[in-house]
Amino acid sequence: MTEPLFEKAPAKINLTLRVVRRREDGYHELESLVAFAELSDKVDLEPARATTLEISGPFAAACGPVADNLVLKAVAALRHRKGGLKAGRFLLEKNIPVAGGIGGGSADAAAALRLLARVNGMAPDDPRLASAALEVGADVPVCMHSSGRIMRGVGDLLSGPLDLPPLPAVLVNPGVPLLTRNVFAKYSGTPSNKKYLANVPRTFDAMIEFLIENGNDLTQAAIACAPVISELLIALRALPGVRLTRMSGSGPTCFALFSSAGEASGVARRLQAEHKDWWVRSTVLG
Repeated sequence: MTEPLFEKAPAKINLTLRVVRRREDGYHELESLVAFAELSDKVDLEPARATTLEISGPFAAACGPVADNLVLKAVAALRHRKGGLKAGRFLLEKNIPVAGGIGGGSADAAAALRLLARVNGMAPDDPRLASAALEVGADVPVCMHSSGRIMRGVGDLLSGPLDLPPLPAVLVNPGVPLLTRNVFAKYSGTPSNKKYLANVPRTFDAMIEFLIENGNDLTQAAIACAPVISELLIALRALPGVRLTRMSGSGPTCFALFSSAGEASGVARRLQAEHKDWWVRSTVLG
């Protein structure tokens, strides 16, 4: 490695989320249709003797202690599986809200694993990468390839890549971090839909109908933890041209889908002007 390498770490959006059951070990098995946004963090890797991490960007201050960052945990997990692992100086540009339900930390860890694979001559399908990803976190495996998929179990069961239609979207985060474990503590344990996901549509209108039938089981639990999520969803439902609104993951980030990128962009500007304390971005999911 003689020059800095970099990987984008796209935001992960749970278009649907069904809680299947609570396991004896306390973890919950989930089923979720996942898409990725054009918005991303960025992870660079530079040559260095020691493995270090520096964080910049608008959400750097919210990342907490560097030693606890998932990028360094990804390095440690892969080092346990590959002797003589070459790493270096990681630079993380943090553009995605922290603890926002859109997989920022998981995407960062996946980007770090992809960089390590490149530096160490490991194939993208090396089983040691998949094993390390799952050790770091349930969302890391699906973030390894940043393509639309159905994820099941505790993140360990992934469908093949899906040909999702482009979904113009507005993402909104109220600036209130929300820990997944707190949301599950409030979850009532009753799934809204017992049907397994299948036959994911490839056209926009059919996808909207599909998503209407398959929601997010964690929404009410998240609202109990952070009532502002209800305010977000009400504001999104009132937007002109909106086709669907939903919370992503365990929240608090919510999204609204539109028929065109132009509509989404215009609505995002209006919403940001009305709610200056919210993080608002237009993007395309796919």
